[in-house]
Amino acid sequence: MHKDSKAVVVDVGGVGYRVFVSIPTLALLPQLGGAVAFWTHLAVRETALDLYGFLDQEEMHFFELLITVSGIGPKSALSILGLAPVDTLRAAIQSEDTSYLTKVSGIGRKIAEKIVLELKEKIGTIGTGGKESTARREDADVLAALSSLGYSEREARDAIKAIPADILRVEERITAALKLLGS
Repeated sequence: MHKDSKAVVVDVGGVGYRVFVSIPTLALLPQLGGAVAFWTHLAVRETALDLYGFLDQEEMHFFELLITVSGIGPKSALSILGLAPVDTLRAAIQSEDTSYLTKVSGIGRKIAEKIVLELKEKIGTIGTGGKESTARREDADVLAALSSLGYSEREARDAIKAIPADILRVEERITAALKLLGS
């Protein structure tokens, strides 16, 4: 499997297919080793047929929801998916937190508000309202705090993913993330 900064070339029966993937997926590929299965979406344009790959079906479905919003193309949707896990993005949209979405290059406040407006009803409820949902809503604050301390977005997101779900308060989540980043 060959990869560059935006895509991987997947060998299927001796034919190589270029599959665009999110940055977190690209980072996971060396850890997954040999054979990798992707859920794919084929984007048909006048001049190209582009394949977009996802490691799980939920991520693909969320991608397909994002591209239903006018002004959001497949590459922008993939960039949005690179920000955070689907559950975190879903929680941000449900709570009308556009700050997550505006971190993507090319997505300003108006487009972020449009995404929230058009997808809030489509994505349904965040979950059961349990500890995991509460923790995910706090992740935007944790990400902002870690970024202000000089950590890259990637480092901060990786640390946030590793925080146990039973840690709920923002301050405790920041402390846990700092411990993870320090080790």
